[in-house]
Amino acid sequence: MKIILFDGACSFCHASVRLIIERDPHAYFRFDSLQSEAGQALLEDDRVPSQIDSLILIDGNTYYTKSSAALKICKHLRGWWKCLYVFVLIPRPLRDLLYDWIAKNRYQWFGTTDQCLIPTEDVRRRFLP
Repeated sequence: MKIILFDGACSFCHASVRLIIERDPHAYFRFDSLQSEAGQALLEDDRVPSQIDSLILIDGNTYYTKSSAALKICKHLRGWWKCLYVFVLIPRPLRDLLYDWIAKNRYQWFGTTDQCLIPTEDVRRRFLP
């Protein structure tokens, strides 16, 4: 099972989760917020450093953060999103500079939210209990 942990207060992150769900027809990914009890337990179980403020992809016993997580996710999406995976050829420190710039400004550019999505039953099953 592949689990995506995202910032539950970030509007951009919520939009990204909706985008992933729409382009992941085989339900390859499951979701939870970094702030949830289940999310915190996964971080602890997989020994992810607590100071990481990033999108996190947990794939078995391995976790990916920042641009590596985003590109691994894109690799499994339907449509042209798969093409973005080619950017793994760029050294991770350079990719993460762009990721960090967007992450640093995400609240200012896209705002925050205290509302959860109201998913259909199908989508609800894709979130961790």
